Amino acid sequence: MVSVQPVSGVKTSIFYINDFHGKSLNMERAMSASNSFDVVNNDKSDTDTLKLSSGDIMVGEDININKAAVLFQNFIGINASAVGNHEHDIQWNADKVLKYVKYNLLSNNVKINPRNPWSGYTKASVIIEKNGHKYGIIGSTPIDLYTRTKLGPLHRDITVDNAQETIKDIQLEADNLKAQGVDKIILLSHLGNKFEKVIATQTSGIDVILGGHSHDLIFDVKLGENLFYNKDGEPVIITQAGKDGKNFGILNLEFDNRGVIKKVQNNIGYTKDFRRNMPVKYIFDKLFANNKVYGVINSAPSEPQKYLISPNPHGYFIADCMNKDLGTDISLIQAANIRGYFEKGEADKRVISDILPFKNELYIMNYSEKDIVDALKFAAKLSFNSSANKPGIFYVSGLKYSLSSNGDLLSLAFVDKKGKESPVDINNPRVDKFYTTAINDYCAQGNDDFSMLNRPERLIRKTGIDSAVCVENELLKMKKPVDITDDGRISII
Repeated sequence: MVSVQPVSGVKTSIFYINDFHGKSLNMERAMSASNSFDVVNNDKSDTDTLKLSSGDIMVGEDININKAAVLFQNFIGINASAVGNHEHDIQWNADKVLKYVKYNLLSNNVKINPRNPWSGYTKASVIIEKNGHKYGIIGSTPIDLYTRTKLGPLHRDITVDNAQETIKDIQLEADNLKAQGVDKIILLSHLGNKFEKVIATQTSGIDVILGGHSHDLIFDVKLGENLFYNKDGEPVIITQAGKDGKNFGILNLEFDNRGVIKKVQNNIGYTKDFRRNMPVKYIFDKLFANNKVYGVINSAPSEPQKYLISPNPHGYFIADCMNKDLGTDISLIQAANIRGYFEKGEADKRVISDILPFKNELYIMNYSEKDIVDALKFAAKLSFNSSANKPGIFYVSGLKYSLSSNGDLLSLAFVDKKGKESPVDINNPRVDKFYTTAINDYCAQGNDDFSMLNRPERLIRKTGIDSAVCVENELLKMKKPVDITDDGRISII
């Protein structure tokens, strides 16, 4: 443990998670990790235990995926969870999912219209008592919520405070908790690591920030990295456990009798080191009924480390399935829409849903050469130069392009069905040359500031299916196991 001052007072151990993004297989493994945490702490009568989540455990619009996320948090005994942006993916069917929640949903920086399904489900904070010790838990939703969700009732009915307002919200809630005799306060933040560091130094009363949204994997405790001092000169610990359920964290703390941290240890665990919990697997298998096998993967590379800005054969395979299934000239799929990778073995519905959890409807658009060039340029430049690499580059079918290491588009070619390449002038792209393009409604509606793709007059048709269906359809047509390989269609120079 890292010692800040001599020790006295309360011992606390926190099992924490964030950004599982609906990955049900890793939920099963995390259940086993949670059980292990319980066994270790059962013999520690002098230690308070908490289980906390910083949001984005849900993802996409699929009711079963999000119900699994809720049941998972119920099963492991989560005390409270922040409401992330992906919790709001369920805006169209929120009532069908939220009714299963048995933990506290926290979001102190939003205002919700009473007519919205989310109304009544969230609190700004909650007090949890363990062995006579009070813990105040505050939750915050990302201030960029609107840019991370599709247009819909969310945008009409929910108002999110800006950065300065959110800091004031957190401070006000911390002051309210202190007024109720709470001296150990934890912020469940889905605001991103950069903003979390600001909050740590510009507020008082917060002891721990369990973060999310930026997908950082924070090991240990280091001064100036995740150990800071607040306005009163007291220590604040920040930590975060990566993304996609690959990791979980255990934060061990000792507080003095004034609720100030005196000792801390931050451990990161790997869900891959744990077996899938069989009772949870059984329940999830029932939930994902008719788990049809569509094909077999013979070989596939591992997921790239920086998956939002790296060439990715898994993305190429998905884009090719979209192109073939819909018969378009090209297809575009944003890197952030892909939440996993194919592995050797059977590709069943549950595996495909894990990789493609967003049920965004595919549109067939008639985009100009200039529209496409502008979109590729914008996505790459923004993603390479943002701390979280969002919104991610476009994976493509029917195109081949290269980027510089700082996100500049260097070359582009159209690749026809026979494999013939036709160079595109990226400096003077044509406005009178058009390509039928498969793309999801999220991008086609101009979300993530893709205004060049928001061309309702160019809509050919709405397909009524999502990219996962295209993958399923194409796998069924393949008569032998699939090898997913890198054909060099995207290169970073």
